[in-house]
Amino acid sequence: MGSFTAPRYMKISNTPNTSSTITGFILLGFPFSREGQILLFLLFSVVYLLTLMGNGSIICAVYWDQRLHTPMYIFLANFSFLEIWYVTSTVPNMLANFLSDTKVISFSGCFLQFYFFFSLGSTECFFLAIMAFDRYLAICQPLRYPTIMTGHLCTNLVVSCWILGFLWFPAPVIVISQMSFCGSRIIDHFLCDPGPLLALTCARVPVMDFFWMILSSLLLFIPFLCIMGSYTLVLRAVLRVPSAAGQRKAFSTCGSHLAVVSLFYGSVMVMYLSPTTEHESGMQKLVTLFYSVGTPLINPVIYSLRNKDMKHALQKFLGI
Repeated sequence: MGSFTAPRYMKISNTPNTSSTITGFILLGFPFSREGQILLFLLFSVVYLLTLMGNGSIICAVYWDQRLHTPMYIFLANFSFLEIWYVTSTVPNMLANFLSDTKVISFSGCFLQFYFFFSLGSTECFFLAIMAFDRYLAICQPLRYPTIMTGHLCTNLVVSCWILGFLWFPAPVIVISQMSFCGSRIIDHFLCDPGPLLALTCARVPVMDFFWMILSSLLLFIPFLCIMGSYTLVLRAVLRVPSAAGQRKAFSTCGSHLAVVSLFYGSVMVMYLSPTTEHESGMQKLVTLFYSVGTPLINPVIYSLRNKDMKHALQKFLGI
């Protein structure tokens, strides 16, 4: 473990300070030796570039290939665009943190990251739900699908996901930012997460904890129930298909999305809905790292490998 000292201009005390007197927080991140920090910087730089390239390639493939101008791929392109911003809300600051001696993030920077990270995560939940709904319509209502999933409805669904995602968490973010903070200002995480932030407040506010739990639970379970409902109906419809080839074709159109849903929701639910203790900060970092950095990297691979049309469009776009 490398030694860690707080910057001189950050006041370390046990006295209450309002948000107006706080100069910043210390993101402890991954406190390895200097050499370890440099290795992590190189590793996550490569991961970040690959994530941008993978998701950017999907966006370009959908844009340039006229055959992919359908609701399914429009949703996927928006999802890839979202993933780029989702990983950008954490990784650039994390990279700077690896090379920093002070590891300080400003008060406003911390809460901006808090807001955008959770807003983009909320938007991802809604996109996963409408993508499942789209697959339900395509498989269970194939004849009516073109008249139901029109361009107008597709646009409305996309816009609604972005608006709902960014309107879900501003209230708690603003309330937490107005609380008084005491102690060392050290956040044992690589991003500004509500758990460590609330732990630094001078007095725990049970109402705020309860409010955050309710918002997080509703955000996770409402889209998740929609996804499970859609795929239950899809499964019932597919099992009625007489031919095995028809069943495989139907399952292949859903397999990629189900894999992404499993990776994202599995890790997020472990993080925010399971009991945690002070001794689990390392595990919390790893789980958060997986769904905030790992899944945006893996998703383009899942969608391109399991989808023939996307694979062909990417090969054409990349000139392979």
